[in-house]
Amino acid sequence: MNVVELTQKLIEFPSVTPVSAGCFDFIQHYLEERGFSCQRLLFGDVDNLYARYGIKSPNFCFAGHIDVVSPLNPNEWTHPPFQGKVQDGLLYGRGAVDMKGAVAAFMAAVSSFVKNDFEGSVSFLLTSDEEGPAINGTKKVLEWLQEKHEKIDVCLVGEPTNPKAVGDMIKIGRRGSLSFTITVHGKAGHVAYPELAKNPIPVLLGFLIEITRDSLDFGTEEFSPSHLEITSIDVGNATSNVIPSKATAMANIRFNTLQSGLGLVQQLQQVASKFPLKIDLNFSPSSEAFILKDPILSDLVSKVIQNVCGRKPEISTSGGTSDARFIKDHCPVIEFGLINATAHHIDEHIAVTELETLEKVYLAVLKAYFSASY
Repeated sequence: MNVVELTQKLIEFPSVTPVSAGCFDFIQHYLEERGFSCQRLLFGDVDNLYARYGIKSPNFCFAGHIDVVSPLNPNEWTHPPFQGKVQDGLLYGRGAVDMKGAVAAFMAAVSSFVKNDFEGSVSFLLTSDEEGPAINGTKKVLEWLQEKHEKIDVCLVGEPTNPKAVGDMIKIGRRGSLSFTITVHGKAGHVAYPELAKNPIPVLLGFLIEITRDSLDFGTEEFSPSHLEITSIDVGNATSNVIPSKATAMANIRFNTLQSGLGLVQQLQQVASKFPLKIDLNFSPSSEAFILKDPILSDLVSKVIQNVCGRKPEISTSGGTSDARFIKDHCPVIEFGLINATAHHIDEHIAVTELETLEKVYLAVLKAYFSASY
């Protein structure tokens, strides 16, 4: 099967997070036929796959996920979301971009590569929990690998990184993310007697103004400035003559390496303490910003992309979070995949030629990594 046929096959499995829907069964069979040793790792309700070809170091790992987001309303799709239809040179389907197309390119590339002798190992780390809570997926597999003394030397994550064409951009790091809920506690009462109530709404607005008034920082050479976005304000009051007892809001901070999750939490708590009403801040676990500390790996991937695609990729840390945030604690990690323009959209699709180019890049990366020049 070529890379397009592999992508079509993977799309046929309706693997909406955290269901693998038979997708791992297919990948495992494919890899075992090519000499890989496969481990299926079930953590909670999440199925994961770790596969390795070879036992020697270094171990080059391809990482990613086979779970996809919901197709929303399948009737709005030009082609059924789990059919993998090709029309006019475009392959349609949920996961075509994010990221079954890249997984198929992994598979096609290693199928060619392992036919030749090389010193080292090639591995796969795949989860069905990247689009969801990401609790029982890549993070747990990495812990399992550590317990087994299984070392990954470098890792390439196949997230869609390119704005317009394969070869535009590689990611050498990611911003951190901190989500939190703000609850201001007041005292309900009649609007005609405000002295008998404590209105939480002005306090909430004052707090939001305070935390958005000044810039968190001005960015770094690798990262844009950290920024806070308010994503929801809610009082839940349907009555115009009643002062509510509480007011809530939600917000998210995307931050660079000048900040930390703990430091931001402390800053927000300090601001909250200045206000006359009680403000509760409920924080979701943060992911920290990180940057690749292995310029040799980024140079290698960049040069390969130049050779295959004919242009030098932009080095970036933009975009949301990915499972690279877990992998970076274990080995150098870099991200390169397909075009992100239609990820999570109705009619998610990718050009057949882009899939073929991505396979060529992955194969060339393996050849360059295991050559004496690396």
